[in-house]
Amino acid sequence: MRALLREYDLRPRKDWGQNFLVSERALDRIVEAAELTPSDTVLEVGPGLGDLTLRLAERAGRVIAVEIDEKLLALLARVLAERPNVELILGDILELNIAELLGEVSFAPENYKVVANLPYYVTSAILRHLLEAEVKPSLMVVTVQREVAERVVAEPGQMSLLAVGVQFYGFPRIVSRIPRGAFYPPPEVASAILRIDLRSSFPVSEGEEERFFQVVRAGFSQRRKQLKNSLAHGLGMSSECAVEALRDCGIDGWRRAQELSLEEWVKLYQGLKAFLD
Repeated sequence: MRALLREYDLRPRKDWGQNFLVSERALDRIVEAAELTPSDTVLEVGPGLGDLTLRLAERAGRVIAVEIDEKLLALLARVLAERPNVELILGDILELNIAELLGEVSFAPENYKVVANLPYYVTSAILRHLLEAEVKPSLMVVTVQREVAERVVAEPGQMSLLAVGVQFYGFPRIVSRIPRGAFYPPPEVASAILRIDLRSSFPVSEGEEERFFQVVRAGFSQRRKQLKNSLAHGLGMSSECAVEALRDCGIDGWRRAQELSLEEWVKLYQGLKAFLD
């Protein structure tokens, strides 16, 4: 790996979160967790030096690898030269239309999976971009900062906007933890493999997602305040109306946003719909 980097005059860029996963054990765990078949199309964000990409190409029928660093493309083209089922795309995943990127796979979304070692500085944005896309994966297996993984799988009492957002779309669980030494160069934080199984149907009706998250964002807008105050502030309503809506939903207004379960957020959204029109 170091020889390849020297040959192509490359140095890992900290500003792009380039910490390349080199542990054979960790790479194998990621691929195992993805449960790939020859009918699967895999989207990989940030293929880096191609170690994970090679493993994905062995099991999946099609691999689309999106790399933001133009300097890495020549190296990747060499490493993946004997893998015709790999498509290298230069670009920022956050600026790409997922449906257009996948093409014909949009007609069979159950065969679309995301497997990636995500750049940590934009993990939340990438998760949101992929989960909110018109064509959603059936499964995601991603390497993320351990703290982020723990936030995603949190239960009521420790919930966050990120946790509600991910759990709205799927069922997350931590597959395993990865030590810093599994990467080159080692990141400053510990890591984890996160698996998200997408729901077959979502908690609110199609087209209502944005209004649902309007309520959730309002609840978390003043995280340390009681729900009756944060909702009133975030939705521009009187505290009396907020208290009434919460009481009608059977939710104590003295509670805080992090204490609510996804099911309670859905119930609260249904009770507040009239105030959002």
